[in-house]
Amino acid sequence: MATPVNARADILRRVRGALADVPGLERPADVPVARDYRRRDTAGDPGGRFLNRVAAYRAGAHRSTPEAVQATIARLLDGHGARRVAVPDGLPGTWCAAVPEPVRDGPLTVAELDRVDGVLTGCAVAIADTGTVVLAGGPGQGRRALTLLPDLHVCVVGGEQVVGTVPEALERLAALGLAGAPLTLVSGPSATSDIEMSRVEGVHGPRRLEVVLVGAEAAVSPDAGPG
Repeated sequence: MATPVNARADILRRVRGALADVPGLERPADVPVARDYRRRDTAGDPGGRFLNRVAAYRAGAHRSTPEAVQATIARLLDGHGARRVAVPDGLPGTWCAAVPEPVRDGPLTVAELDRVDGVLTGCAVAIADTGTVVLAGGPGQGRRALTLLPDLHVCVVGGEQVVGTVPEALERLAALGLAGAPLTLVSGPSATSDIEMSRVEGVHGPRRLEVVLVGAEAAVSPDAGPG
């Protein structure tokens, strides 16, 4: 019987073999990595910067109080004509109550996900500098396919989840025990450009993204973006 191949070990063995004749000082392991980039937020107002970045990506950027979040979600879904909306396990009940016809991910098949009008989730952390929402597959976030296949994604972000920089986001994820989780980083609606720089949306994920920031003051109009 053939011995099973450990793919990781085999790849590392090949890399070491390829580097065998490289001078020591030129080997990646021997070159120190500079850590002099900005690692902490010093600009202030992370919530406002986050929503402004989100709006700059042509996504909907909204803010809400905890008491009004259900009405805000309902209004956004109604604005997109979205009734049958996929929801992950662990989503707060008040958010689910805003969905006319919630569809629980059981998990849903690709065909079933293609037939829903959108998806409603929370997130693990959000980054002000880049306007990025980070999904880590935890409660209220769902698996990756759930947020990549539907054409509309409504994402609710708590004010306490917003950090200033990417390094801060990685530290927050590590503190939450999510350092090795499969992460999805969402910076605006899915978009790409061909060789003629013609923008095409919806190729790699939802064409429409609505982000609701809850419980944080933000220096942005209450309803910016397409929503």
